Amino acid sequence: MNEWVVRTNHKRAQQSDPGVDDMSNILKFPSVKAKTPPKFGLKRVRRRKRENPDQLDLFVQRNATVLKLPAPALSSFEEALIHDEGGNAEKARELYTRAISEGDCTADAFCNLGVLESKEGHASAAFGCFKEALKRDQQHWETHYNLGNFYFDAQEYRPARVHFELAAELEPSFRNIYFNLGLTLTIAEDYQAAIDALSTYRELAPEAEGSHADDLLASLEASLAAQTPY
Repeated sequence: MNEWVVRTNHKRAQQSDPGVDDMSNILKFPSVKAKTPPKFGLKRVRRRKRENPDQLDLFVQRNATVLKLPAPALSSFEEALIHDEGGNAEKARELYTRAISEGDCTADAFCNLGVLESKEGHASAAFGCFKEALKRDQQHWETHYNLGNFYFDAQEYRPARVHFELAAELEPSFRNIYFNLGLTLTIAEDYQAAIDALSTYRELAPEAEGSHADDLLASLEASLAAQTPY
């Protein structure tokens, strides 16, 4: 496949919290009789914010007065992330670009730029950003996850599976990976692998969230049982 030939009319997921980025269109699987839950969408890189951004406390001696010093200036990437999460895409794009030119978290910045471009419907630009992120860090799990989503939405399920599996290997605690991998494997009719992925998601997800995979899991198990000779 020419990886640049990607359908640009795919539905892009919006972002929700916490890092559980939003869900896209509902998919229909002809081989599995179940109400198919929606897929989780793109994941931006988030940095842990400073616990106390306004001051640095220094204790000279026991019961001494707390000294208040100005907080260090935010980096370009940190500023970009604030604007990105605040919905100011134009300013975020400018600051991510500056961060890249300064060598500040370049893989993270390219990854988040890719998410911005994808949300705005610029599929080729988004893909280019994700590829640049992997050039800087081949083990950048958020980028592998986003590329999995990108290929999935383009109905290129083989590379989607590869990137989801890489993301799961690099960050096994991020549950959305297993859910999207399970959907990908369901389309490929690899039912046992799909059951394994969705079961892992079910184990990691809170009860209220994880239950939306139950119908699909039950249908997959029934389909697998029907294929098993007695």
